[in-house]
Amino acid sequence: MKTKKLNYLIFLLTTTLLFSCTSKAQSEKITKKSPKPNIILFFVDDLGWSDLGFRNPVFGTPNIDALAKSGVSFEQAYIASPTCSPSRATLLTGQHPARLKMVRHIPGGKKNGFDRFDRTEVEFNYLERDPAKFPSRNWLPLEHTTYAEALSKLGYYNLFVGKWHLGHEKYHPTAQGFHRQIGTSNDGHPKSYYPPYFKQKDIFKDDKGTYLTDKLTNNAVDFIANYNKENPFMLTFSYYSVHTPHQGREDLVQYFKNKGLEDRYANYAAMVKATDESIGKVLKAVKEKGIEKETIIIFLSDQGGFFENAPFRGGKMSETLFEGGSRVPFFVYSPNVTQPNSINNSVVQSTDLFPTLVEIARGDVSKHKNLDGVSLLSTIKNNDYLRREPIYGYRAYEDLYVSVRQDDWKLLAYRSGKIELFNITEDIKETTDVSKSNPEKVKELVNELMEWEKEMEVEKYSGIK
Repeated sequence: MKTKKLNYLIFLLTTTLLFSCTSKAQSEKITKKSPKPNIILFFVDDLGWSDLGFRNPVFGTPNIDALAKSGVSFEQAYIASPTCSPSRATLLTGQHPARLKMVRHIPGGKKNGFDRFDRTEVEFNYLERDPAKFPSRNWLPLEHTTYAEALSKLGYYNLFVGKWHLGHEKYHPTAQGFHRQIGTSNDGHPKSYYPPYFKQKDIFKDDKGTYLTDKLTNNAVDFIANYNKENPFMLTFSYYSVHTPHQGREDLVQYFKNKGLEDRYANYAAMVKATDESIGKVLKAVKEKGIEKETIIIFLSDQGGFFENAPFRGGKMSETLFEGGSRVPFFVYSPNVTQPNSINNSVVQSTDLFPTLVEIARGDVSKHKNLDGVSLLSTIKNNDYLRREPIYGYRAYEDLYVSVRQDDWKLLAYRSGKIELFNITEDIKETTDVSKSNPEKVKELVNELMEWEKEMEVEKYSGIK
């Protein structure tokens, strides 16, 4: 009897040890098989929702088209404030421009308190034509946590390439969590897309006359090819293109002129194509490095296009909170996760990028306070419809200042007290104001807006009477 009991104990002990070892081996195997992915974010300046080849045959964008079709295309993606600096601040922090008190672009210029290299110690700027006289920040304060800082704590190496427009040197990317920056200036746009590119000629030297988009691309490709660290990387490629000056690469300008486009449109189309070529080269570098299966690709624009953005109303230069100014192209490709040709009609916003990136990096989103977006990771994986609270667009330039989007409905409010309501599903061009025939919906969305303005602490600038 004792012998049987002893043999049974030995059997239990051996089984437990074997199970423990096997579990440990399986755990190590799983860990080795599923490291944290690399992340590449392409953030294009002023690229309209329609300025892509698969939506408008005028443009030649085979690489972006292929990227859009390889994963999830969010058809109803919005920028929180369709303006350069606020859009970038929200992307980095996950906080709405209204919360950040950055509701206009950082202006530069002597009359605004900036020196000739666009530095200033004046914290806020004012715009004479802004009816609210809203003070807007001249830099992104360092106390805000950026996704680079969050991802650094999760083991990521962060590289920033290109346009910043969130303050001068002491507020640059390397002061905001990025390990390195390339081609970053204090300006919102280059002086020229051929050298010298910027007011400060020593920022990005080039003696060969390289086109700026190509110059940035060469650096991004070199980074990928030579990256040898064990930890994953996040590359933020923030394009200056296709922002003004509309100066295309000379060979591409001629290409589009030969196709019948007049000068300014030929230059713009050439800039779009150069951006597409750039993305193709970066993706090729990823493939040649052998990291294609462990790299997530995200593509987004900072606001609507400069020219007509059919089928929408509005754009960068006017009626900016209408669809043409606030709706942007947004694609996500995740190997072995996203399915090709996935179309998603969820209403999403740039506020969602910060929590999404943190969750991709396996961080705890709840540790970050005052986030104004939600993680899209589950939506990306399942391509399901995301139900959420309303999203808001906000800026401080003219009478029209805020939008409220909830399901099919979109409310626009003006500082003067005017209210408009559109059913976006039925009226994509926003031609018919249906506020008078839907008073209950107006009341509901106005109440939501008033509560939101209180939360953002901007109610004193409200146009709601």
